[in-house]
Amino acid sequence: MAANQPPRQHQVVRDRSRHTRILERLGEWARREASLPSVIQAYERLLRLQMEGRSSIPAPQPGLTREAAFSQLGQGIPLLKFDQLSLDWTLAQHLFRGAAGILVEHTGQEPTAAAALDQIASDRSLLEQAFRDWYQGQPLSSIAAQKGVSEELLAATVQAALYPFLVTHAEALSALVNQGVWRRKTCPICGGKPDFAFLDKERGGRWLLCSRCDTEWLFQRMQCPYCDSQSQKALSYFTNDQGLYRLYTCSECRSYIKAIDLRKTTAEVLLPLERFLTAGIDRQAVDAGYKAG
Repeated sequence: MAANQPPRQHQVVRDRSRHTRILERLGEWARREASLPSVIQAYERLLRLQMEGRSSIPAPQPGLTREAAFSQLGQGIPLLKFDQLSLDWTLAQHLFRGAAGILVEHTGQEPTAAAALDQIASDRSLLEQAFRDWYQGQPLSSIAAQKGVSEELLAATVQAALYPFLVTHAEALSALVNQGVWRRKTCPICGGKPDFAFLDKERGGRWLLCSRCDTEWLFQRMQCPYCDSQSQKALSYFTNDQGLYRLYTCSECRSYIKAIDLRKTTAEVLLPLERFLTAGIDRQAVDAGYKAG
């Protein structure tokens, strides 16, 4: 396993400044190397768009007491429903159009794809349907087919446009999450699936990172975060020479999740950025016959 990364500095960054730090890190990397890998360039452009949008999103009030949140989580219900998202639709349309332009260019799509996504952005009811369906885990195939755009591209654009709203809400609600109550395979805030993990410095506990809102939650070490298998025969992991990165795999559902072991480094870790810096691990996992969960 290998992961190409820019140099690290110190401390794990989890507060509101981490997106600023990510952009600073990428800027340092670009100045040193003259250019960034294409996937990192696209990520940087998306992040700048998202952070610009986020500056216009006011911090929401949680709307839940700690007791109510404890009860809701205890019933297996995430804290944030779609209708509780405070969406500024003018801003949402702007973010959707901006993300569409970046993703269409990055993936080499035909100009018709950009036109189709622009049509969706112009139709608020259709855009709201796409946002709601994606958030609730419903397929976007109907809307994609109607507009002649790939479902994968549409889903990626929706996710990029909603990210600033989801991160803002997650930060407001994160203090209400009792880690002893929620040990499930979906995010306690938005119900999203994890796409990255880390082992904490204190005890080596495994935490999952939400693919949608970047919430972190504690999860069992010997359990698949996608199919819940606890079979020791099905679960395994691979690591790189330094032991810094791990690739957890499940032979029952053929899924994988990447992880970083924070016990192996004293340097700064920006967890959302790690998704992209470890793209080489994704390729190795796919080549071995596994899929991203």
